[in-house]
Amino acid sequence: MTHVKRFQGIPMSKSMRGLCKEEDYVFLGTSENTTKETAEGAGALEDDWREKKEERVRDEEEPKHTIITPQATEKTHTLCLSISVCVCVFQVRWRLEREQQEKERLREIEEGKKEREQQWRTHVAHVASSQEKTLQDRLARLRRFREFQRKVLVEESGMEGGAAGLAVNQLLTRM
Repeated sequence: MTHVKRFQGIPMSKSMRGLCKEEDYVFLGTSENTTKETAEGAGALEDDWREKKEERVRDEEEPKHTIITPQATEKTHTLCLSISVCVCVFQVRWRLEREQQEKERLREIEEGKKEREQQWRTHVAHVASSQEKTLQDRLARLRRFREFQRKVLVEESGMEGGAAGLAVNQLLTRM
């Protein structure tokens, strides 16, 4: 029975008090020697506990949340809408920016292709013109050489006129 008197200040249910024995309270650090000293402390603890309990009861009775009025709901709704609009605007801007970057990238690729194609055409035209010039030079040299050969053959044969020209042409064809 002494434990009942000693631990009256500890809040617990009646059924729990009946089940508990003195050794169950050892973890609380109370002993028979300090019972008188802790009786005053237990009273203070009980007062603190009761104050806290009363405060909790008052808090439960008082609404913790602000009352939601139509104006507050409208403000919240407006705030949510403006946030949603901001997010949507951001997404649209981001999407447009990405599309613009993609278009710019494709345009740069197309420009690069056109530039390379133009460089290739210029290169091919340059090579073709240099080859044509080389061929024209070779043809001119060959014609001069044939004229030179014709002159030499006419002089060596000693013939002049149309018969000499026909014989020289046949000889040049054989060569």
